[in-house]
Amino acid sequence: MVMPTTTHTFPLGPFTVHRVGFGAMQLPGPGVFGPPRDRDQALAVLKRAVELGVDHIDTAQFYGPDVANELIREALHPYPANLALVSKVGARRDDTGGWIPAAQPDELRADIETNLRELGVDRLAAVNLRIHSSDDPGAAADIDRELFDRQLSTMIKARDEGLIAGIGLSSISLEHLQIALERTEIVTVQNAYNLVDRSSQPVLDLCTERGISFVPFFPLGSAFAADNPVLGHPVVRRAAETLGHTPAQIALAWTLSVAPNVLLIPGTSSVAHLEENTAVAEIELDADTRRELDAAG
Repeated sequence: MVMPTTTHTFPLGPFTVHRVGFGAMQLPGPGVFGPPRDRDQALAVLKRAVELGVDHIDTAQFYGPDVANELIREALHPYPANLALVSKVGARRDDTGGWIPAAQPDELRADIETNLRELGVDRLAAVNLRIHSSDDPGAAADIDRELFDRQLSTMIKARDEGLIAGIGLSSISLEHLQIALERTEIVTVQNAYNLVDRSSQPVLDLCTERGISFVPFFPLGSAFAADNPVLGHPVVRRAAETLGHTPAQIALAWTLSVAPNVLLIPGTSSVAHLEENTAVAEIELDADTRRELDAAG
């Protein structure tokens, strides 16, 4: 029995996008800070992504900072009408590249406007409110109900004014999502999720139930970890060898197969890796391989 990994598309705010998109996090320099190692290559990756049919690009002003947004605009503006640009707010960078919270409502509003200005658009498909956790970039932050309510009010106002088409949430707990859904529509959620870290499964399950896109970050393991428990996992490596794909393709194909509302945004600064990543949409995992991968978590 063969299990398809994709139903091809899923709604993202007012857009319907292919389920394999592109994340711009790896376009800036090391540590997501400073200019790219190879600017021409970074621009080529973005142009090739659109050529390959990518219609969902995830970015943020704090990638660089400013670098990812500026590269996207240089490479792709004026944008294809079907291209969903998604950004996020809730964090900034200090002078050394450290990640710092920018969670107050006035900071969120200012950073939405900065993203619009840098990307050269009047409205973004969605903006994710990232709940900043300084200890672990992949962990869901604790809930501060009073602040979260004020943050949601800021996001709702930006949507109602037409600056963003949809509200997203990132690095959240199940309680965050439940509270938000009591107040407004949520179109997307970004949380850490991969083969060996499924702690966001309850969030994914609620998103699936409510028809909300779920965008896993770190699907290949944390970008900030010294080793990689996903790509080095023996089940992943064995499946890659058996099926004739790379370990990254196997891990991404498994993640895509977890639920129909999962949207991938694998990032890279290499055209070759981009082409490998976008090919994941066509990879099918047989039932035995899927069972082994399911059991590996």
